Amino acid sequence: MKIVWDNWNLDPSPTFPRKPLIDTIYGQCQRLKTSHIKQLKRLYHQRLPGDRLLTAELAQRLGAISQEIKQPLSVYVNRRGQIIRVGVGTPRQTQIPPLELPRYGEKRLSGIRCLTTELKAEPPKEASLIAMALQRLDALVVLNVTGQGFEKRGGGVTGYVNSGYIAHLLPQSETEEPISNVAAWTVSEPLSLDQLAEEAILDLVDNLEAEFEREFVAREVDAGQERVLVVGLKTSDLDDQSFEEGLTELGRLVDSAGGQVLDIMRQNRNHPHPQTVVGEGKVEEIALAIQTNGANLVVFDRDLSAAQVRNLEQRCGVRVIDRTELILDIFAQRAQSRAGKLQVELAQLEYLLPKLVGRGQGMSRLGGGIGTRGPGETKLETERRTIQSRIAKLQKQVNELQSHRSRLRNQRQQQSVPSAAVMGYTNAGKSTLLNALTQADIYAADQLFATLDPTTRRLSLFDPEDQIYHPILLTDTVGFIHQLPDSLVDAFRATLEEVTEADLLLQVVDLSDRAWRRQIESVANILSEMPLATAPMLMVFNKIDQVSSEALEAAKEDYPQAVFIAARQGIGLETLKKRLLQQLILV
Repeated sequence: MKIVWDNWNLDPSPTFPRKPLIDTIYGQCQRLKTSHIKQLKRLYHQRLPGDRLLTAELAQRLGAISQEIKQPLSVYVNRRGQIIRVGVGTPRQTQIPPLELPRYGEKRLSGIRCLTTELKAEPPKEASLIAMALQRLDALVVLNVTGQGFEKRGGGVTGYVNSGYIAHLLPQSETEEPISNVAAWTVSEPLSLDQLAEEAILDLVDNLEAEFEREFVAREVDAGQERVLVVGLKTSDLDDQSFEEGLTELGRLVDSAGGQVLDIMRQNRNHPHPQTVVGEGKVEEIALAIQTNGANLVVFDRDLSAAQVRNLEQRCGVRVIDRTELILDIFAQRAQSRAGKLQVELAQLEYLLPKLVGRGQGMSRLGGGIGTRGPGETKLETERRTIQSRIAKLQKQVNELQSHRSRLRNQRQQQSVPSAAVMGYTNAGKSTLLNALTQADIYAADQLFATLDPTTRRLSLFDPEDQIYHPILLTDTVGFIHQLPDSLVDAFRATLEEVTEADLLLQVVDLSDRAWRRQIESVANILSEMPLATAPMLMVFNKIDQVSSEALEAAKEDYPQAVFIAARQGIGLETLKKRLLQQLILV
């Protein structure tokens, strides 16, 4: 089969996606006769004027073939006037996969228009318009095939197509509601074939792209920011409040990772779909939202298998990650010390290893070089062996780190200095509290997982009865989060042992967060999975200056033994020191 390589449109960039123009017929062509296949393949040799939407001759030719096979026919034309794809069926049935489309971004169109036939005199169906939006087509032209055709005196056939419609996308600024809630296109009134043939496609496209670019610049984000679409799946085991709190937290994780949430999409299902997590219709809705919002990343609120990631990326055309991968990315950004980087790399590799299977053909090709020819080994096996070797090396280093921290703890215990671990949910104010109590200079910010590396500082507590100071060591630990990934728990066990071997636990709770009760429950679940810690726990509710008096009284009623503070403002710190001294005497 002869293959002719050519650009899909006028962009001369060497990085522009190239696609072979071949005589392949797509769509519903299984029952076609050989003569029909030959007619369809000959369409690839047709050339349209670059500045015209179509020609009357091509429209009638498409109408004749469509009438003969009794099926819709869709052809895709680039801006050079070349037919690059011929399909039997509607635009929905013959659409170009997202990964094969040119990637122009939100302010450009794909450089491709679709001419499709309709065997009834009616405007384009919604499914065809959605396909237009998914492919970001320059235009969709629907040719109504109503006649039987007749011979011209000078030769040729006419009469199959007499009218049609033109549809194209609209900039979001021209709609009064968010783009995900309204039709993002416009459809013309019925036009005669002569009017369709006179339409200047390049003028239409230039005007549209100018509007898209103005809209893009008006709401453009920083160049380094990812434009993220968040997807949540509510299953039967989740109540509405927990589900919404989880999505809110996922949005904060995206923000902490340096991304911008453009939209949040939700679906209710009893169980996740085994192939795509969400249903087929929702996948299509996600793909449409990606095109209309200009998203370049999709984040799901649950763990995904490698096969699910592959299927979603093929359907959506952008990267897809899950909640665990997002958290690992934040950890990778925050890790500063050698120990922190070591533990993050170990967690990432442990997360990646089981996901190698199912990543597609890229992981099953033979490796190159000496020793890999012949039967050889697949790239998957090579990658797996390399990762396993690296994990073993990192595991050994983590064990050494664990032993080193254990020796430091033993030295502190020999000095008879009690220790307290400041722990709790991420962004509860642990580092801020340690800074306020010990005048330390630990990095603290209103971000999830702002600090990863444990920091120990000495605090002297004055006993007014004995008129002496009692020293205590406070250790700031890594924050917890709902469903903390297992790979992180394993990799950070050397750090988390500070919690299990402390003489006292200070659980800091952000009272200003509406989900603080759920966060306390999450911390308790994580602690239950760790080696048994016998140390007493003191609950410390932070940020009381940001809550109403009613909420504060309700928390005091539920937790009468807790301490209520505002660490940044210094409120309640003296009360906290007295409680620490009382606990210290008990120890």
